[in-house]
Amino acid sequence: MTPLITLTTDFGLRDEFAGVMKGVICSRCPAARMVDLTHNIAPHDVRHAAQVIAAAYGYFPGGTIHVVVVDPGVGSDRRIILLEIGDHLILAPDNGVTSLLLPRSTRAYEVNNSDLFLQPVSTTFHGRDIFAPVAAHLACGLPPAAVGHEIAPHSLVRLPFPAPRQDGDTLHGAVSDIDHFGNLITNIDRESAGRLCSGNFHNLRVVIGPLTIRGISPAYNAAGPGAPVALFNSRNLLEIGLCRGNAALELQLGLDCEVCLSI
Repeated sequence: MTPLITLTTDFGLRDEFAGVMKGVICSRCPAARMVDLTHNIAPHDVRHAAQVIAAAYGYFPGGTIHVVVVDPGVGSDRRIILLEIGDHLILAPDNGVTSLLLPRSTRAYEVNNSDLFLQPVSTTFHGRDIFAPVAAHLACGLPPAAVGHEIAPHSLVRLPFPAPRQDGDTLHGAVSDIDHFGNLITNIDRESAGRLCSGNFHNLRVVIGPLTIRGISPAYNAAGPGAPVALFNSRNLLEIGLCRGNAALELQLGLDCEVCLSI
């Protein structure tokens, strides 16, 4: 099978950074295929990157190497880690970007085998000098244990991602992400909501800020243009949007806003 590498960064496309990483990978493992998962993570937004890679990695074939370089601590003493999750490998800084993956991880390694790195290693561009060459070696068959010594998964940095909380007939959650379209993505999953309403989603009432929405819709266009809508998105998370509009901007609501679901 042709080795596959995904790339998730906050580099954007204005500068050469993402392209240079691909050049290093091609130089060390010409057979590797690469997929740009995204290079448009907001600068230093480790939380968003954690959500993106957790939502996306499982849609790739077994054996894929996922490289995540959202790394505001580059050049410091923060670790670089490699996680084994089933037959997937996640190469990332140890800054919490793997928080949502750790419960699924079977093994973790600290990447400290400098024989794999480009030399000299820049203090500002580990994506080029460490992440890219290590990913290339892994794609060409290097065993995960060869990147460095094994470490305990519980020693890795974890960011808080609170779960929804049920209080009687009300499920309390919060906006955890805002997508490109301005849709407000919450931490309330379909399964938790289904338990609250015994699967009758039409009876649910969604309250966020001054807005109340009755019933869960099947799609964005279930209401007229500009009307608010609540639905479960492709991640199976409750989402509040405006039909053909930008909910975050037009409703002036953002991250961590409380969302209540009740019957």
